[in-house]
Amino acid sequence: MSETEENTRRSDGIQVISRAANVLRSLRDRPEGLSLGQIAERTGLSRSTVQRIVGALVGEGLLMPASPTGGVRIGPEIVALAAHARIDVVEVARDHLKEFAETTGETINLSVLRQNRVVFLDQIVGTHPLRTTFLVGEALPLHCTSNGKACLMLLEDSRARQLLRGELERCTPNSICDADTIMAQVQDARRTHLAYNYEEHCIGICGIGTAFQDKAGTIYALSSPSPAQRFTAKRQELERAILAARDKVMRALGTR
Repeated sequence: MSETEENTRRSDGIQVISRAANVLRSLRDRPEGLSLGQIAERTGLSRSTVQRIVGALVGEGLLMPASPTGGVRIGPEIVALAAHARIDVVEVARDHLKEFAETTGETINLSVLRQNRVVFLDQIVGTHPLRTTFLVGEALPLHCTSNGKACLMLLEDSRARQLLRGELERCTPNSICDADTIMAQVQDARRTHLAYNYEEHCIGICGIGTAFQDKAGTIYALSSPSPAQRFTAKRQELERAILAARDKVMRALGTR
């Protein structure tokens, strides 16, 4: 085989791997599965290419049929591989959370999206004598918290609206209980990577949040609550600091 032929074969192999990875990524936030047409639309690949790749991935156990009538979803082999490669996001993020708290004096939380709630995983308490804290393991709603809204910005509109479906709890007079209004805020958050809570969950407390994903597609949020008056005065500082913390965590996870 000539050097040119070898290089061409290597390039073709890399392209196949890249396309297969795109197919797998298209399914990571769709546990119910997708049809071949939906995968083609998400990846920009032709349906025939998707069909060939999906067939190979099903054969390896990386994908499996989603239902008797068609479609595929993530298979058991992916789950097994992920279990061996799982990264402790709490451990990875902790030093960056400490840096935020030391720099701003404010509390910062790490939480994870679980169905229609955000669950607190870790917290670094700020140095201000007047501060807000939550318990690790505590779960809060999405619609009236900065970390909840931040998580919604990483979902497709249909999925975000699904999580907002039903009667939204009015935690304070400032709580926004209209899904359309919340989705407008989510659109802004997608542009700035920042979400806000203006005394919507607790009177007197505002918050700023941002979100990121790990390589498995799990959605996490960083959020910082503070008394409303102090938040207003420090908002720009907190925006810069929490975005910097997000970037550092994502680099540490290899997702940026």
